Amino acid sequence: MSKIIFNAFQMKQLEANPNVSKVSERSLTYHPDFKLKAIKENLKGKEPMQIFLENGFDLTIIGKDKPKQCLKRWRKIYEQFGEDGFYTERRGKASTGRPSSKPMTPEVELKKAKARIAFLEAELDFLKKLDELERQALQKKR
Repeated sequence: MSKIIFNAFQMKQLEANPNVSKVSERSLTYHPDFKLKAIKENLKGKEPMQIFLENGFDLTIIGKDKPKQCLKRWRKIYEQFGEDGFYTERRGKASTGRPSSKPMTPEVELKKAKARIAFLEAELDFLKKLDELERQALQKKR
């Protein structure tokens, strides 16, 4: 989060930029397409400030260091996840969490697989019983 606090006029000005997804008093969210475009231009040799200026950003509002910081962060995402890294959310409820750094032993894998099979079989039995109860309820109505 930035130390910069945007006023209402600055927020309106930033919202007018098509490369901005969302603006609040303290944060600015860039559109994924812009992030990808900026990365590709940066990899071709363009400076971060030049990229932001050409795309309609006022550096007096967002800060002179912001382009360099953003591109540094976006490059890491691009290297780690590729283009899809800008279009998928990796935080919050949808996230699967941090992957385990330890490799699983065959015994642990087998135990997990057996537990999953037992869960799926129980789920299937439950759905079969529910289906049967629904059929019986329909027959009683007739």
